[in-house]
Amino acid sequence: MKLRKLAYYFVAASLMPLSLASCGGQKGGDAEMNAFVDELMSKMTLEEKLGQLNLPASDDITTGQAKSSNIGTMVAEGKVGGVFNIKGVEKIRDLQRVAVEESRLGIPLLFGMDVVHGYETVFPIPLGLSCTWDMEAVETSARIAAREASSAGICWTFSPMVDICRDPRWGRASEGSGEDPFLGAAVARAMVKGYQGDDNFKSNDEIMACVKHFALYGAPEGGRDYNTVDMSRQRMFNEYFAPYKAGAEAGAGSFMTSFNTIDGIPATANKWLLTDVLRGMWGFDGFVVTDYTAILEMIDHGMGDLQQVSALALKAGTDMDMVADGFNGTLAQSLEEGKVNLGQIDAAVRRILEAKYKLGLFEDPYKYIDPSRGEKEIYSQANLEEARRIATESFVLLKNDNNVLPLQKKGKIALIGPLANTAANMPGTWSVAANFERYKTLYDAFKEAVGDEAEVLYAKGSNLEADPELEAYATMFGREMRDPRSEKELLDEALRVAARADVIVAALGESSEYSGESSSRTIITLPETQHKLLEALLATGKPVVMLNFAGRPTVMTWEAEHVPAILNVWFGGSEAGDAIADVVFGKVSPSGKLTMTMPRSVGQVPIYYNHFNTGRPKADDSKFEKFRSGYIDSPNAPLYPFGYGLSYTTFDYSDFTLSADEMTEDGSITASVVVTNNGKYDADEIVQLYLRDMVGSSVRPVKELKGFQRISLRAGESRKVEFEITPELLKFYNYELEFVCEPGEFLAMVGPDSERLSVLPFTLK
Repeated sequence: MKLRKLAYYFVAASLMPLSLASCGGQKGGDAEMNAFVDELMSKMTLEEKLGQLNLPASDDITTGQAKSSNIGTMVAEGKVGGVFNIKGVEKIRDLQRVAVEESRLGIPLLFGMDVVHGYETVFPIPLGLSCTWDMEAVETSARIAAREASSAGICWTFSPMVDICRDPRWGRASEGSGEDPFLGAAVARAMVKGYQGDDNFKSNDEIMACVKHFALYGAPEGGRDYNTVDMSRQRMFNEYFAPYKAGAEAGAGSFMTSFNTIDGIPATANKWLLTDVLRGMWGFDGFVVTDYTAILEMIDHGMGDLQQVSALALKAGTDMDMVADGFNGTLAQSLEEGKVNLGQIDAAVRRILEAKYKLGLFEDPYKYIDPSRGEKEIYSQANLEEARRIATESFVLLKNDNNVLPLQKKGKIALIGPLANTAANMPGTWSVAANFERYKTLYDAFKEAVGDEAEVLYAKGSNLEADPELEAYATMFGREMRDPRSEKELLDEALRVAARADVIVAALGESSEYSGESSSRTIITLPETQHKLLEALLATGKPVVMLNFAGRPTVMTWEAEHVPAILNVWFGGSEAGDAIADVVFGKVSPSGKLTMTMPRSVGQVPIYYNHFNTGRPKADDSKFEKFRSGYIDSPNAPLYPFGYGLSYTTFDYSDFTLSADEMTEDGSITASVVVTNNGKYDADEIVQLYLRDMVGSSVRPVKELKGFQRISLRAGESRKVEFEITPELLKFYNYELEFVCEPGEFLAMVGPDSERLSVLPFTLK
């Protein structure tokens, strides 16, 4: 490492600022960083400046051949600021060597990757991870992901995705934390801290976070990816912006723009969004990168040709162009024609160089390149144990009639379904560094879990979809699992296996890529061929447990009526098989709770708990009322509400009290409730606090999550849980977008989910 570092300084010595060796890394403060960047920029040509704003994707590079590759040539010419999605520390070393030893100024590269929910140790998809309501677990998952990715040469992750989503048709619901801004903000803070650590990148296992997608990407019309988003600014601030703001306040080093329009302007060219809000109101001082080809895509939005849209993006506050080659290819001409100015270019270049400085890359360009680390840190036993534990916390028990679950390890257990014997689909979407060969199938995990105590029988039962073309769309990127046999052959085999069993576990639902980017669906019920299989299994009269694999809330109205036990397992990551077995066989009691409302039908979408009342609310949701806000053919209520989830034990809530019934704007009230585990299993419970502002200058939601605690209780144990209600929790953005706390009447509500709540009033004076 020292030899390479010395070689770097020797090659670049005549070109680099004299202060390079003395003020790299985080040893100095802002003044030293500013002086360093000033001096470096004074030596840069316009072409080199624009190169720092260029983020191309790299095709795979053969180790030792980086220089001769197309990307290597661009790097040597100073036309690249960073590269993303190269996997392999030796490949990254080769390309970094070209940057620091063969380009004129030797400026190191950023290396980014979509490390969204783990590297090779994969954690539950973010939606599942949010269902843990466990911020320590969320932070731990990001910390482990950072350690693994950094040991492979990655210093920058395109995560966390914090987009609020209230429409399960949208495929990327799988990548976010659900529908609630308060919970979403907590997850954003935990993820940023997990990735970036507490030491300002002093350690080589802390990587830069990228909060995405700014902004409102999770609210596209029709649930269709990349589609138009249109809402009032008051709604933006109150219902969608909180997680982004939390990420900025947590110190995230970068933000990524979204593909959608906002107020008729694409986010990548939206000056109000990127400059006025992100930098002006929230004080964000990192850099902004586009999503993949977002600048180029503004042409289709009707914003102009590549030169025009590139200039718009730069002037709006976008700093780095991912793949579109708009900045590299057009900004020099725009500068010459007076369509942009050098100050705007320099501001963007400075922010990229500052990020590299903060990461310590000027002090040691090879800081994140240590092959010995990967052998110890990637997919280590300790990491696997954490991933397995966290996955068990993410599963949501939706139904458990007659305590079918947990299963006993005895007799014959039939494991049937298209998701029962596929390792590649366990990690879920956006697991780009996953190594499928290392992961267990659910079938393997079940056999290992029961050992000699029981026999696990297996049959596939059906394909994912009857239509092979539709299944191909849903099983891309190595997730293929189609069986060439006919629907009847598969079903007949399943029924023969079921006939021999004492209990049936049906592994059904979506495949890994049936959700995720560009995987929106208009029908979110169980695919018909799987539904036929489930009906046939239930017709055997034997107990049936449904394991629902999904990257979104799905419509399970029929299943809720007919299936005795339903466990929503999302996609649990690399250790999903073992984690599911832990819960199914009772080693761990399920404790996850929904962070997105589950609708009765897609016709209710968008559906979310923290809605406004109408002027004609329904008094009784069980029946239709003319001239009231409801449906003729369905209740308004969801199938399963936000915050819902069962356990193998039962919890009793009692003695809900407030320390006072009045508070002042500089005071607080303590809400307390006693929670008792009155069942037979030790288990975790997630206690939730909601507030309602009864009268406001603007209409306020019927309830808003404002606190939660995950607690562990032994069987028979009771605990008092307390929440401090402060004026800060009562604030909202009024019509003038002022963040205010208005005196008046409020309700405090505590319970196990957003519907089963005890309520007490209080007044803010």
